[in-house]
Amino acid sequence: MTSKERTREIIKGLYDAVVAFDEGKVVELSHTVLNESVDPYVAVVDGLASGMSEVGDRFNKMVYFVPELLLCSDALYAGLNILKPAILASGGKAAVKGSIVLGVVEGDIHDIGKNLVKVMFEAAGWTVHDLGRDVKLQRFVEEQAKTGSEVVGLSALTTSSMLAMQQAVHMIKSSNPKTRVLVGGAPINIDVAKKFGADGYAPSAGTAVAEAARLVKH
Repeated sequence: MTSKERTREIIKGLYDAVVAFDEGKVVELSHTVLNESVDPYVAVVDGLASGMSEVGDRFNKMVYFVPELLLCSDALYAGLNILKPAILASGGKAAVKGSIVLGVVEGDIHDIGKNLVKVMFEAAGWTVHDLGRDVKLQRFVEEQAKTGSEVVGLSALTTSSMLAMQQAVHMIKSSNPKTRVLVGGAPINIDVAKKFGADGYAPSAGTAVAEAARLVKH
């Protein structure tokens, strides 16, 4: 069994490799995760996803720009492609499971965060209906009605596109008041989420599943 110290070393290595857009190192360490029986779910949440969160912060602070963002994303997906099958094979981690409609609101083509969230929900055993990016607001309403999903997750990376969230929340709630709406993305915080009328807010991919489970239980 891998020691806690060795596990922390591997997880830290994944985090650093994503931030440094070192795809080769991410691939090497992702195989190490599997070979040394480190929990792949923890490796994704605390390593890859946390590293990408740091990348997002650097992007917002104009330390990183689009080329660096894309290289980091490539490194992230290289690791996800290796670890995702093991996560799915683990049978899920969440005590509460449900169905969620996910998408990036119209006017926004940035879907890295949404894709991370999708992996987290799939790993936790949820049924995910992924609408993709630049999604027309009415599509969220239609997909929720079609699938009967308990939760709709809205993502946005830019301040201009996040403004569409408020209208989306209103449209979803008007169609089905029992639907719980979860929002997230770089420009969102808890105060914005409340102002928009959302039921929940997830500051990171790693917290989205727990927040959705909380919404379903209440």
